[in-house]
Amino acid sequence: MPGVTLAARPGGLAEAGHQRLWYWRGWRVRYWFHPGPEVATPLPPILLIHGFGANLNQWRHNLPALSTVAPVYAIDLLGFGDAEKATASYGAMLWAEQGSDFIRQIIGQPVNLVGHSLGALVALTLAHRHPDWVRRVLLITVPIPASREDLVADWVADLGRTMERWVASPLLLRPLFRVVRRRQFLERALRGIYTRPDAVDEELIDTFALPPQQRGAARTLCYLVNARSDVDFSPSVTGMLAALTQPTIILWGQRDRVIPPRFAVGLADLSPHIQLRYLPDVGHCLYDEDPDTFNPVVIQWATERP
Repeated sequence: MPGVTLAARPGGLAEAGHQRLWYWRGWRVRYWFHPGPEVATPLPPILLIHGFGANLNQWRHNLPALSTVAPVYAIDLLGFGDAEKATASYGAMLWAEQGSDFIRQIIGQPVNLVGHSLGALVALTLAHRHPDWVRRVLLITVPIPASREDLVADWVADLGRTMERWVASPLLLRPLFRVVRRRQFLERALRGIYTRPDAVDEELIDTFALPPQQRGAARTLCYLVNARSDVDFSPSVTGMLAALTQPTIILWGQRDRVIPPRFAVGLADLSPHIQLRYLPDVGHCLYDEDPDTFNPVVIQWATERP
C-alpha cells in the first residue's frame, strides 16, 4: 500500500492554500501555493524548501502568514513528504535542479528563496547555480560540512554513522527503518530537537510519521544514507557563500542542538552580501517553534525594495 498522504490530512495547510502535483523528470512531486494578496504591484514570490526528513507541512505556521504579503510556494523535495520515493542519486545538485525547474516551469519568475538546514543547502546551491532565478536568499542554519553528520539531526546522524559502519546494507537498514518510523521513536527524536515541547503536537508528528509509511520509503532511506557520505553530495558550502551575489540573511537559533551556533561563526565574513542573525530561545526548527518572531523577519525581508 502507498500509505497515507499528507495532502489528504484534513485542516491546516489544506485549508490555507492549494496543493497540487507536479511531475518532474517523470517523478511525482507535491507543492503548496497561495497567490498572495490582490494588489496592483505584487511582490516577488517566496519559495520555501524544507529540511532533512521533513516536508512542506512543517511550514504550517508560516505559509498562511507569508501569503498575506506575497505569492508563496513550498515544495516537497524528491524522496521526502508526498514526493515520490524515487530511485535516484540524491544530493544537493539534484534537489537544486528540482528547485530551479520548479521556478521556471511552475512559478515562471525569479523568487525570494527560503531554505532550512538541508533546504538551506539546496537553496544555496540553487542560488549559486541559477542566480538569475533568485532575487534574495534566506537560510535557516547552514549545514557545515554539508556532506557529513552536521547535515541532519543527531538521531539521524547516529543512524547514518552506524549504517556506514555496516556498509549501509539494505538487509540491515530495512529492519531498523521499521523502528525509526514508529510514532513513539519520532516523537522522542522531535522532542530532542525542539526546544519548546508544546510545539511537538500530533500534527507535527504526523508530518514526520506519515511519509515513511509510503511505498518505497525504506529503499529511499538506503539511497539517502549512502548519498550523505558521497564526496559529491554537495559543492563547497563556504565557496558558494563567498560567491553569492544576492542579498542574503542567515538565521540561527541560539539553542540549536542539531547544528550549534558555533558553526555560524565567520560565515558573514565570507561575503558583503551576507547578514547573520541569531534568534534567542529557539532551536533548529525556529520557524515552527516561534513563528511570531520568524514570520515578521521574513515579511520584512520579502518586502524590502532593492
